[in-house]
Amino acid sequence: MPQKIEIRIPPGDAEDDKRLREYLAQKLGIKAAQINAYQVLRKSLDARSKDIVVQMQVNVFVDEVFEDAFAFEPKLQDVSRAPEVIIAGAGPAGLFAALQLIELGYCPVILERGKDVRNRRRDLAAMNKEGIVNPESNYCFGEGGAGTYSDGKLYTRSNKRGSILKSLQLFHYFGATERILYEAHPHIGTNKLPHIITAMREAIEECGGRVLFDTKLTDIILDGDCMAAVEVNGGERINTKTLILATGHSARDIFHLLDNKKILLESKPFALGVRIEHPQSLIDATQYHCPVDEPRAPYLPAASYGIVSQEVGRGVFSFCMCPGGIIAPASTEEGELVVNGWSPSKRDGLFANSGMVVTVEDKDFARYGFTGPLAGMQFQQMVERKAWVAGGGKLVAPAQRMTDFVQQKRSGSLPECSYLPGTNAAKMNEILPMEIYVAMAQAFVTFGKKMPGYYTRDAIVLATESRTSSPVRIPRDPETLQHTQIRGLFPCAEGAGYAGGIISAAMDGEKVANAVARYLGL
Repeated sequence: MPQKIEIRIPPGDAEDDKRLREYLAQKLGIKAAQINAYQVLRKSLDARSKDIVVQMQVNVFVDEVFEDAFAFEPKLQDVSRAPEVIIAGAGPAGLFAALQLIELGYCPVILERGKDVRNRRRDLAAMNKEGIVNPESNYCFGEGGAGTYSDGKLYTRSNKRGSILKSLQLFHYFGATERILYEAHPHIGTNKLPHIITAMREAIEECGGRVLFDTKLTDIILDGDCMAAVEVNGGERINTKTLILATGHSARDIFHLLDNKKILLESKPFALGVRIEHPQSLIDATQYHCPVDEPRAPYLPAASYGIVSQEVGRGVFSFCMCPGGIIAPASTEEGELVVNGWSPSKRDGLFANSGMVVTVEDKDFARYGFTGPLAGMQFQQMVERKAWVAGGGKLVAPAQRMTDFVQQKRSGSLPECSYLPGTNAAKMNEILPMEIYVAMAQAFVTFGKKMPGYYTRDAIVLATESRTSSPVRIPRDPETLQHTQIRGLFPCAEGAGYAGGIISAAMDGEKVANAVARYLGL
């Protein structure tokens, strides 16, 4: 049986097999030659002081055969003749629901409004190079959902939703590196995730499931208070007793559809703000206590940060921080400007970007005349449209130096930026709701005191970071996970207000799939 030990060692030694074996042997009081194998179970970086260390939990096999603590293989089977379950959305929730249904003996049929990974790339290129938005194929819609091309962070605190480890193991099974199984903040990278998503889809199809691209859910047909069928692409009817609704936080047409059919929705708080970008070298210097004009040590990853402050009664916090990353256009409609961030697997870019947002709720929406279940969505659209106008169109983002943001000055020049469609100098206090702007301006100064160098004219602020989570909740019964009014309708994951990020969405997809199986098994 392996011996489980914990060690704290310099980062460079943690990446050196020989040195790591020496530390393990010293900890156990044996010779390094006696260690047949070892396996890292957990790994995190502690950079709170100048003496940076890596903390590791390791299984050590002394004179014994190696056994993989992460060994896993999904129970995939032929379901081509099994009862079908309709899933709307091929994001993490939809894909993981499909894989779970296959394990349970059901045949998933995924309806995806967008395109597959390969063809989706062309539409993303058109956004970045030409400022053209395809409302059905963009950074939010298409195979893999918003997560495919927006970083691939796999960190979540949502352990009550299901098995985090199983979700990570599935990503590993389909091609992700083993590091995601033990790193404290696992990350795949936008350059690697598309291949993994494709492998998942191919496995679903090999088992008899179907993934239908360019197939948009356009109506939900009821028989009393029960699901009866769905309509796709404005005409074709598919009869079904169940629908897993996993369409994502940006499917506003779905929210309108449900609202028009008098299916209960609820307004939900969400966070809105800007995306801020610094030179990565500045963040490295702040976090690793090194000179800003010297490169970080080669064994250290691009530094990240998480920061929060209470200002004028509101929480201001960083969101989806992307070290060595790129800011990307995440709009889903012409006339609305949305930005997001992502990092490649190596996180080797010149810039570090992060969302910087403030939570907004019903009282904020009402101040601008928005009430009812779609109030948050309408508030969100209002800000995105103002940002589009301020940018000048074609996905050009309104931008401002960080110090000018605080001083309400239009920047005379803008620093270099990773956002490919381009930037246009603007005053954020004329775009953001004033209560959000004031809280954020004060927070930037506070952050500069917490992280010396953070508050700087070399940082650029872009609007709008607004798709942090769904502004609408589709209520469901906590036991059956069905909509509180409609039997057989299963609101799922981020678009329904029950997840936030890839892993929590994946876990909710599995959880809903289990609920569907229970319902159909009655």
